[in-house]
Amino acid sequence: MASNPEFLREGTAIDVFLNPDRIVIGTDDSRAQAILKDIYRPLSLSNTPMLMTTRETAEMIKYAANAFLATKISFINEIAHLCELVGADVGDIAMGIGADARIGASFLQPGPGYGGSCLPKDTLALMSTAEEAGYSLRIVDAAVKVNIEQRARIIEKIRRCAGGEVKNKTIGILGLAFKPNTDDIRESPSVDIIPRLIDEGAIVKAYDPVAQKQARKVLPKETVFTHSPYETADGCDVLVVLTEWNEFRDLDLKDIHARMNKPVMIDAKNIYTPGVVQKAGFTYEWIGRKYQA
Repeated sequence: MASNPEFLREGTAIDVFLNPDRIVIGTDDSRAQAILKDIYRPLSLSNTPMLMTTRETAEMIKYAANAFLATKISFINEIAHLCELVGADVGDIAMGIGADARIGASFLQPGPGYGGSCLPKDTLALMSTAEEAGYSLRIVDAAVKVNIEQRARIIEKIRRCAGGEVKNKTIGILGLAFKPNTDDIRESPSVDIIPRLIDEGAIVKAYDPVAQKQARKVLPKETVFTHSPYETADGCDVLVVLTEWNEFRDLDLKDIHARMNKPVMIDAKNIYTPGVVQKAGFTYEWIGRKYQA
């Protein structure tokens, strides 16, 4: 037996495979180790670090890496929430702490929480492993809880921007995949948020460039799927960006404004500059900046 964890990222998997940060091979068997080293020989010629360890350690490296990334995301979302309460700007804070080489800038982008097939699954798996060993991973447990709470905070923003409740209000959702450049909706924030809005009586219109086929399988039948961001905006009371697709970064804001019932935008991925959106006549809210009524 050998453990050879992958560290691929959806949307860039081929590039990451050919240019890995590291290769981890976990086995106590010399023959298995030799076979895997030979398989990865072309990559080792490019000076990719290759770590030889036990199978248990290799598996823990995979889980620990994803748990740490999940923790960074939940950490910056907690800081973002505090920023909204005290009037600070999480964008500047992320830049200020990310410039520290000991911290790094990656995974410090606030938003509606992490999703996908890896981080949710691996954090829970690591916590389960710890529980079986008679130990509690309190930091990882907190990261998971914060991620769940972040979805509720987005819904509360939508309620507030809709006038206190979403019943009979039309909410437009831009982005269904958990991240851009994939149709993966597993553990996506939208899959959690949309049903809850519908349960509260909202009319939800949703658009994603590639994930709608997958989303139709799991979202409530009441969800109205559209063909463009502009169709999504038609008659909306609140427009919410949940995935940072490039298509959403350069919308014709005047056209969007004219189509909406009320020009209110919640940018849950902070892809716009607030002044630009406000200049276009929107009531605009993002993650990590104090709400301006």
